[in-house]
Amino acid sequence: MLYAEIPATRPAAPETKLSGDVFGVLINLSGRRRFTSQRAVLYAVLASLGHEGADQTAREVLAAFTDAHITLVEGKKGLPGIFCRQLHDAYFGTLQGDRIIREFIALAGTTLDAIGAASPRVPALLDDLVRSATPLLGVLNTLTLVYEEQSKRHAQQQRKQMQDMMADIKTIARQARMIAFNAQIVAARAGPVGNEFAVVASTMTNVTGEIDDLVQSAMAGSLAY
Repeated sequence: MLYAEIPATRPAAPETKLSGDVFGVLINLSGRRRFTSQRAVLYAVLASLGHEGADQTAREVLAAFTDAHITLVEGKKGLPGIFCRQLHDAYFGTLQGDRIIREFIALAGTTLDAIGAASPRVPALLDDLVRSATPLLGVLNTLTLVYEEQSKRHAQQQRKQMQDMMADIKTIARQARMIAFNAQIVAARAGPVGNEFAVVASTMTNVTGEIDDLVQSAMAGSLAY
């Protein structure tokens, strides 16, 4: 079945937690669609003018464009496909990104077939293909922006989680420091009998100080990021 024939209605995808590396791949793949869509049109025009190898290049570029889109929508090789409501809305809601992209794929394929067959329909098809390139680029730019916004949202959530975790560690360290301080007082009152206990309490105090320093460094790094 041609990808262009796949129904354009799908249930909304559940929210999926992704890593920063996966977001980077998704953004790169979405951005690549912008580049390959324009190349497909360019080489289709060159093929219509008889440039050697242009037809094959156009088909290869179109195949890469199609594969990137299928990967971003369906998921492939560890990538999630549509993973949040915002993307589902962009592909299947008001923007109708998936439908517009599939129509471009179908039109580009039909145009290349017509060029290969020297069909009299080539000028009209080519004109439609060229005219479709600008609105398609707008759709692809919007889709890439959604991926970038989701990546920023993910980074902000990661920072918040890191800050919350550091705050919890800092609270625990403060409580441990208070326990160590009280233990030192008790050890001092116990005289020689409490010497060993005093050493342990002193060591705990030093450790909690080191924890405070690590937390401060981690917090500063998180805010800088």
